[in-house]
Amino acid sequence: MSQLKPGEILEQTINVGVTKSEGSFKKLSFLGIMAGMFIAFAGASSGICSYYFMLDPATVGIGRMLSGLIFPAGLIMVILAGAELFTGNTLMLAGVLDKKITPMAMLRNWVIVYIANFIGSLLIAWLFANSGLTETGAGVMKTVIINTAVTKVSLSFGQAFIRGVLCNFLVCIAVWIGTGTTATVGKIFGAFFPIWTFVAAGYEHSIANMFFIPVGLFVDGGATAGLTWKAMMVNNLLPVTLGNIVGGAVMVATVYYFALKEKNNG
Repeated sequence: MSQLKPGEILEQTINVGVTKSEGSFKKLSFLGIMAGMFIAFAGASSGICSYYFMLDPATVGIGRMLSGLIFPAGLIMVILAGAELFTGNTLMLAGVLDKKITPMAMLRNWVIVYIANFIGSLLIAWLFANSGLTETGAGVMKTVIINTAVTKVSLSFGQAFIRGVLCNFLVCIAVWIGTGTTATVGKIFGAFFPIWTFVAAGYEHSIANMFFIPVGLFVDGGATAGLTWKAMMVNNLLPVTLGNIVGGAVMVATVYYFALKEKNNG
C-alpha cells in the first residue's frame, strides 16, 4: 500500500477540487443526494446501536463511543461509492488559494451539494421515522431521538459554531488521509478513526444534523415546545454550517496549503 507524502496529498486535493468545481448541476445534485442518504443511513444505525446508553447521563460516553463505531460508515460510503459531501468539499478552498478554482465555482459547488445533501438526508429521515424502527426498545429510542433533536436546537450560537469547527476539522482530516492512498483499506481506516473521534466527543456535523433533527421533528409531531423547523435552521444548521466551513476550509485546507505549497516555502 502506497501512501502519498503530505505535499503530494495537497496537490491531489487541489486536483480533486478542480474536478468537483467543474461538475455539472445534474452530477453534483444526484451525487449530493447520495451523500446525504449515506450520512443519514449511518446516523440511523448509530442511533439504534447506542440509544439505550444515551438516555442516562451517566452512560452517554458509552453511547457516543458505540455510535462512533458505526457512524464512520457514512463517510466510507461517500469516499468508496462516490458522492458529493458538503463538509468534505470545504477542502476546495486549497484550489482557490492555488488559483485553479474560482471562488464562484467553489461556492456554486457548495450551494448545490449542500441543498442536495439536505434532500437526501431528509428523505431517509422521513422513511426512517415512518418505518416503525423509532419504537425500538418499547419507544425508548423515540424518546432519545426527540431529546437529541431538542439538545441540538437548544445550543447557543457560539456552542454550535465551535462544535461545528471541531467536527469538520476531523472530517476533513479523514478525507485528507483517504486522499493520500489508493488502497481501499487505507481509505477505510483513514476515515474511521477521525470520524469516531468527532462522534465520541459530541461535535456537530451539519449534514448529519439534516437527519438527526428532522427525524426528531417527524416523530415528535410538534408536541415539544421549541423543536421546530425554524429552530433547526436558525439555531443549529446556520452556526454549525459556518463552523464546518471554518474547520475544513480554514483550519485544514488553508493551513496545509501555506505549510506545504512549495512556492510558499521558497
